[in-house]
Amino acid sequence: MFSRKVFSDMRRSGMGVGISQSKLSEAMLSILLQLPMGLTNLKDTIVNHLGLIGQMSSTREIDQAWTQVKKKAAKLHPEKFILDSRNTLTWNDGTVKVSDKNISSANFKKLNELAAQEKCNVNAIISKLLKAYKH
Repeated sequence: MFSRKVFSDMRRSGMGVGISQSKLSEAMLSILLQLPMGLTNLKDTIVNHLGLIGQMSSTREIDQAWTQVKKKAAKLHPEKFILDSRNTLTWNDGTVKVSDKNISSANFKKLNELAAQEKCNVNAIISKLLKAYKH
């Protein structure tokens, strides 16, 4: 029937979906929440389930919406999804417990001051604190 090339030609000629990026990300999030646990290639699966919206949207729009969806899913549904340090969305299978990732600015300043006094970096200070806490 129609291929992705036909839709890209249509977009170049001026026809667009007429859907905002926030609506696209909402649609992607609603599809993501319906997917079965453990499914791989989340982004590709979601784009395939978007139907005409997914085919008519440009790759740039899809990538930007996917970035928003990953952050929203990890923030709103931490029991199902985890956003790792490389910004990859993965399923939370229960083996990883996400604790508080943020540090207050006051404590961050204190850590930097302590690191400057000890003439090392913040990671070394935290490593020393964890070793002292374990003993």
